[in-house]
Amino acid sequence: MIKLYCFGESGNAYKAALALELSGLEWEPVFVDFFNGETRAPDYLELNPMGEVPVMIDGDVTLSQSGVIQDYVSSKSGKLGGKSAAERREILRWQFWDNHKMSSQAGMTRFLMNFLPEDKRPAEVIAFMQGRLKSAYKTLEHELANKDWLVGDALTIADISCCGYLFYPEPFGFTRADWPHIDAWLTRIEATPGWKHPYDLMPGSPADRA
Repeated sequence: MIKLYCFGESGNAYKAALALELSGLEWEPVFVDFFNGETRAPDYLELNPMGEVPVMIDGDVTLSQSGVIQDYVSSKSGKLGGKSAAERREILRWQFWDNHKMSSQAGMTRFLMNFLPEDKRPAEVIAFMQGRLKSAYKTLEHELANKDWLVGDALTIADISCCGYLFYPEPFGFTRADWPHIDAWLTRIEATPGWKHPYDLMPGSPADRA
């Protein structure tokens, strides 16, 4: 069975976990205690020298980075990967865009606003990052104005990549009601059979640490 090293608060882990869940492949989560330093421990660094989640192990195959794991999952399952080489390239375009323009900013901003003590939250940095995120939301909103999915006529790992952080309840500068086309798209994703919220799909949530 495929194992995914992950924790619920990680949007990047959620991208891999949701791809696995919707692909129909058999998998199980392995909890990584990020907030107590597990990703920096020697044993974990042997597993992934980058010191990050997610990590996927499927037999002799060990992969890190959510986009690579999503590609593996879609290739192995024959699902979520588009219907042509052209669609596959378009999926990659959106995954690279998300990694560079949205998820990296969303992850950092959400961490600074929610997982640091209040007196250590850098207001100027947060405001700057929220400005960059607003630009990314505008791009996504425009793209979804006249279509249901980012690539082709069905859900793909492009959608799973770009939605990864947008289901989290903690504030980081995204309000669904402000972006009607994104909101409708997220509603379609939620309606996909097998969809689960990140805190239901993976172990670990802020409530566990409260």
